Amino acid sequence: MFPSHHPDVEIPNLSIFDYLFGGLRPEELGRVALINPATGAETTYGALRSQIEALAGELAARGVGPGDVVGLLSPNIPEFATVFHGVLRAGATVTTLNALYTAAEIEKQLRDAKASWLFTVSPLLTQAVAGAEAAGIPADRIVVLDGAEGHASLRDFLTTGAPAPELSFDPAETVAVLPYSSGTTGVPKGVMLTHKNLVANVEQSRHMLDLNGDDRVLAVLPFFHIYGMTVLLNIALFVRASLVTMPKFDLVQFLENIQQFSCTYVFVAPPIMVALSKHPIVDQYDISTVRTILSGAAPLDGATAERAAKRLGTQVLQGFGMSELSPVSHMIPSDRDDIPRSSIGMSLPNITCKLVDIETGEEYTEFGEDGLTKPGELWVQGPNVMLGYLGRPDATAESITADGFLRTGDIAVRSKDGWYAIVDRAKELIKYKGYQVAPAELEALLLTNPEIADAAVIGVTVEDGEEVPKAFVVRAEGSALSESDVMEFVIERAAPYKKVRQVEFIDVIPKSSSGKILRKDLREREKSLAG
Repeated sequence: MFPSHHPDVEIPNLSIFDYLFGGLRPEELGRVALINPATGAETTYGALRSQIEALAGELAARGVGPGDVVGLLSPNIPEFATVFHGVLRAGATVTTLNALYTAAEIEKQLRDAKASWLFTVSPLLTQAVAGAEAAGIPADRIVVLDGAEGHASLRDFLTTGAPAPELSFDPAETVAVLPYSSGTTGVPKGVMLTHKNLVANVEQSRHMLDLNGDDRVLAVLPFFHIYGMTVLLNIALFVRASLVTMPKFDLVQFLENIQQFSCTYVFVAPPIMVALSKHPIVDQYDISTVRTILSGAAPLDGATAERAAKRLGTQVLQGFGMSELSPVSHMIPSDRDDIPRSSIGMSLPNITCKLVDIETGEEYTEFGEDGLTKPGELWVQGPNVMLGYLGRPDATAESITADGFLRTGDIAVRSKDGWYAIVDRAKELIKYKGYQVAPAELEALLLTNPEIADAAVIGVTVEDGEEVPKAFVVRAEGSALSESDVMEFVIERAAPYKKVRQVEFIDVIPKSSSGKILRKDLREREKSLAG
């Protein structure tokens, strides 16, 4: 068992709203919280807090409060912060949805989360309405932030003057957010994160980052993803930094925003880091204001990190986490230049880790001649560990041990100096451009095609080092199904990042005696063909 190198920090027993905005000082009210680069519009901290209180008041007036779940389907825009924290201020729970979701995926999450309202934006309205109505949410409970005929707008909610409710609840037991995660395997499940989980992870993380109120943070990673939600949105708001919101990633726009708004802190996923380290267009922009780039959501190789740092003359850090950890558990501290950039850094304060042999259950605590432990599955215990999976006590029991350790599904080593590195993984999850792709979800979709008798999906690495979903397909008898047919079938029914990018037809899917797909056999097959 390895406690954190860092001393414990005190976790305030507060709601996330009171934690972030309760201590807002008079001199901070005029500070800029959010900038919309499309319009140049700025939202101050004072205005943001007022909007949050106004939204909470109108939600309460309409009967929304503790026990209710509200869906939020939106890209990164300043209004996201108002709705997200307005719902939490009203005492309700937010389930954030991926802005790339199809109507069927929206319906599935809203139905599972038992959401009774949905806030969205007009560009996503078609799929939002189709998904929400299929999940039993009527049109008068679908709010379109920028307005649309037949629906209330955000302005309608902010101008009624209804007072924010007086609430009293236990932050450690009250679910604040329900992001959806595939965990270590299987289909997406609602991750129950309490107010205390969110507060704890901001408090733990901010002691490792040198982010401060003078920083301008480029917010390109989606707020609907737990990384963007905690690390960009909540930590930046806590330290009173300014967030420059980007609805989607475009390299030119990304560079222009950094240059125009003098961004100093940038959070990215590895594909963006690759572009920053290699793409020739980067040299056409002055992004010298950036002092730190932190990569997360998927493993970043050390060579790319070093190349980007040297090219941009900036500090490059890496962190590790998962939705079930609110999400951060490890990070390279901003004041430690001696830690390898390929590592995930050190565990945050208040966190204890174990490295466990997945076959025998043996815990590794000894260090070899190279100063590293044997590789073991990383288990994490701390105040940021989720309450559990919504309605899935079975999956919760598989993921969280009796003494509160979360099994991450990642295989790691620890150095004598206290830093960790991910070396492999036990979980089946595919990470494509930082997004989670669950093989089981794609397999279930493929099996709805009458021309497919059986299917299995694994992640394979392509030339640029990116991991992509590959489908192994058994054709139904008499079928002449082609690779492109399979790809098109998925494209029409799933978010773009989930699409199958390679297809191989085989005679039989390898399975265990219990019927479980032997993905390791398929991975071995890939290695032998590549070799």
